[in-house]
Amino acid sequence: MVKNRLKIEKLNLWFGEKQILNDISFSIPDKKITAIIGPSGCGKTTLLRCFNRMNDMADDVKIEGKIILDGYNIYEEKTDLSSLRMKIGMVFQRPNPFPKSIFENVAFGLRIKGFKDKIELMDIVEKSLKDSWLWNEVKDRLNSSAMELSGGQQQRLCIARALATNPEVILFDEPTSALDPQSTAKIEELISELKNSVTVLQVTHNIGQAARISDYTAFLYLGELVEFGISEKLFTVPQDKRTEEYLGGKFG
Repeated sequence: MVKNRLKIEKLNLWFGEKQILNDISFSIPDKKITAIIGPSGCGKTTLLRCFNRMNDMADDVKIEGKIILDGYNIYEEKTDLSSLRMKIGMVFQRPNPFPKSIFENVAFGLRIKGFKDKIELMDIVEKSLKDSWLWNEVKDRLNSSAMELSGGQQQRLCIARALATNPEVILFDEPTSALDPQSTAKIEELISELKNSVTVLQVTHNIGQAARISDYTAFLYLGELVEFGISEKLFTVPQDKRTEEYLGGKFG
């Protein structure tokens, strides 16, 4: 039986007067890759940013509903957002390394958590870089600037930074859209490997990518969840005509 890590219940979101997400409910299986697909402007990234409450930063946002993580509603007022974002890491569309050394990029979240022991820091940084398949490329230049890395390496560094705080979930927002095909293939393979240890939720415009690496897929259209299910089934025998038309390239 598949265990669910996250559960979304009747989630609605407005920016000002405009409703972006409309009554969305579904569960995200543990240690699987769940893709969120849909045409531009359908609310994919907005939904993704609900999981670590990054939409809270907008002045005119209004959110109703629940997102349950391990039995706890993350939208409770008493939620510690810093702790939440350690549990639910995020990797963005474009690599966003800090203008620091490679080592300090990975250690950043650990220092916020209060880690001070140099040996412990080094051990976690090394493991995170190994888990993101970057260690062999950077082990001899950990004190060099992260800005010197290639785009694909920078994105893997951002994944290492997210992994360092031992998250339960990692959110990926179009993580390969700014990368070349070779780097894209490597990130896809890495994400497929990561589900052995964390739950992965990924927004992608790339239908082929979603079909290749996801276990489950949610299709959003105009802020509504049209269909959610096992990817293989959704991509081959969609239950909703809108899903079929989107996958067939009739809009999007």
